[in-house]
Amino acid sequence: MHAISLSQARLPPTLDIDVFNEFGERHRQPIAAERALTLYLNRREIVTLMTLGADPEALVVGYLCNQGLLTSRQDLQAVQVDWDVEAAAVVTRHLPEDIEERLGQRTVTTGCGQGTVFGRLLDTTSLKPLPETRLRQSALYAMLENLGAYNDTYRSAGAVHGCALCHQTRVLDFVEDVGRHNAVDTLAGREWLVGSFTGYERTSEKADIFYTTGRLTSEMVLKVAQMGISVLVSRSGMTQKGVELAERFGVMLIARAKGRHFQAIHSSGRLEMDAVPPRRPGDIKRT
Repeated sequence: MHAISLSQARLPPTLDIDVFNEFGERHRQPIAAERALTLYLNRREIVTLMTLGADPEALVVGYLCNQGLLTSRQDLQAVQVDWDVEAAAVVTRHLPEDIEERLGQRTVTTGCGQGTVFGRLLDTTSLKPLPETRLRQSALYAMLENLGAYNDTYRSAGAVHGCALCHQTRVLDFVEDVGRHNAVDTLAGREWLVGSFTGYERTSEKADIFYTTGRLTSEMVLKVAQMGISVLVSRSGMTQKGVELAERFGVMLIARAKGRHFQAIHSSGRLEMDAVPPRRPGDIKRT
């Protein structure tokens, strides 16, 4: 892999402010940072992202990859973030031939913080077939328990979403940001930058499950499918378009996954029910 010129412009994800509680007591409270970062691709302004700023280089690379504006690792030459001017400059050897058409077709998604996808990506049918990853119910429960150790920013400040790459029960990487679309883009960017002499390293295990605290929308399904992952888990609910795209791409959705509860979609033959919990008084039997 060729070397990429990469800045190291990470900032703390929280900052402390004075607050008063219900007892009239003043104390210092960490809050989630929200920083504007305008992305330029070969000197062309693309978008302004609102982010914690914890890993901005990976964020902008993942964003461009997931938008189809960066398709070859060999094209990427430099990523330079300068917080003094709130800008990220990405330099590539080539731009997509249809970049004008892509940028002219914009869909504002349901992502918190107003996510955006370009160039009718939601209509894509060109993704590689995904592996039909199998998952045991007991492994799902173990993974959810393991994820509880990773949401540091949420525990201290709230106001963020978290996303994780997992291999069955093992958490391989975890990112928090003010929008779930930023978190998944950052994970995608880190994967892209692995092996490019940039300090990003891949674990020995390949991710086969993606976890998010946000809704399972069309945007989330598309981005996870682009990463080659066919199991998408969330503690939140799902949308109609998310379910439709999951069926098209072969993604198993597991929504409302909290404690021992979940709702699985497109899971026939792939989810092994090996840890069915006992019914509690008041539980409704679904038919």
